[in-house]
Amino acid sequence: MEVSKLTDKDLNLGVDIAGVHLNNPVMEASGTFGSGMEYSEYVDLNRLGAVVTKGVANVPWPGNPTPRIAETYGGMINAIGLQNPGLDTFCNRDIPFLKQYDTKIIVNVCGKTEEDYIDAVEKLGEQPVDLLEINISCPNVKEGGIAFGQVPAMAEKITAAVKKVAKQPVIMKLSPNVTDIAEMARAVEAGGADAVSLINTLTGMKIDVNRRTFAVANKTGGLSGPAIRPVAVRMVYQVANAVNLPIIGMGGITCAEDALEFIMVGATGVAVGTANFNDPMTTVKVVDGIRDYMIRNGVKDIHELIGCVK
Repeated sequence: MEVSKLTDKDLNLGVDIAGVHLNNPVMEASGTFGSGMEYSEYVDLNRLGAVVTKGVANVPWPGNPTPRIAETYGGMINAIGLQNPGLDTFCNRDIPFLKQYDTKIIVNVCGKTEEDYIDAVEKLGEQPVDLLEINISCPNVKEGGIAFGQVPAMAEKITAAVKKVAKQPVIMKLSPNVTDIAEMARAVEAGGADAVSLINTLTGMKIDVNRRTFAVANKTGGLSGPAIRPVAVRMVYQVANAVNLPIIGMGGITCAEDALEFIMVGATGVAVGTANFNDPMTTVKVVDGIRDYMIRNGVKDIHELIGCVK
């Protein structure tokens, strides 16, 4: 077998998402990295294609009661409840910190009503951030708590409302807790989404058999980690074949091989989530691993791999 003679200088790892250029396709998943500050002593943020912030709302959210995290086989369950300090603190503290680095800034936005999202997105329009990721797995308090991302008509409506006021391109983050993920993707595409990211966590439950009660106070939580990766890869594949939007794929990525699965079924970008808690260097290892794979296999451009499995 002929050995590839490619070097780093021959490679193009750069990708474009909704007109925004990333130096490479790797980022971390919202909620697993703070807003970069906590991880910056371990990870050179310049090495990442983008930093995705923890979910931020127009006002501070206290989150759910504790305990809020439980380990499970092949992953973890979390019921943090999107605790965040609110937009004012975020804009004054986190954005100036991230602007020091040569990486793109993707702000994850959450809300409990359509008005919450619109208020946050309007305020972010004045900020030097690159993309907005709209978390539609949030419970819509005006609709009895059902998530915005579980009903196609609701997903399309919130997408259109956000797009109407957004100054930055809009990524809609899709929930896997639906019957047909492709239908949800088509709904946000119809609403004007510039890109999609998927998947968010799967709803799960763990029982503490010694205490004979729920492991997290919220009873249910979001399951993440390697256990969900095959589901996530399948959903990214379905969405890639249903819409004409860039996709950021995530769900259980621990290494470059995992990330390449998502890329080969159609993801332009990939996000590392739960693995950051186990090894803060995972994102950089994924970047290096993708580069090594390309050199080994004579692949000059990452676009040769995106969607290569039909």
